[in-house]
Amino acid sequence: MGIVVESLDKAVAFFMELGMRLEGRTVIEGPWAGQVTGLGDQQVEIAMMITPDRHSRLELSRFIRPEVISDHRDAPVNALGYLRAMFTVSDIEDTVKRLATHGAELVGEIVNYQDTYKLCYIRGVEGLLIGLAEEIGKKK
Repeated sequence: MGIVVESLDKAVAFFMELGMRLEGRTVIEGPWAGQVTGLGDQQVEIAMMITPDRHSRLELSRFIRPEVISDHRDAPVNALGYLRAMFTVSDIEDTVKRLATHGAELVGEIVNYQDTYKLCYIRGVEGLLIGLAEEIGKKK
């Protein structure tokens, strides 16, 4: 999954607080890169984050050129085409509290889903919509 952000430093710090690790950071530029994205000659700084289990990665991108032309970070959860990331956490209340120090706010409430998961959405760094899930029991 990839997310475009304004501040790579703030986004990296936020996702590190969520338990991810910075795997690497670099600038990608030139016509060849634009052939992949369809944007033409581009310059983008990326940070690759890796999940604690090392099975998944999240690419954070800050476009230097061309400039960003659209912003849908304030779109509601049910907006068509709006992507959100969902992460499993071990303690949802503690995670929400720690992420609040990075500006995150609950969208609704933390809810108990059938004594199996605690779930919530937060608006994280730069208003990104992030889902959190804590497994609290196994269905028999």
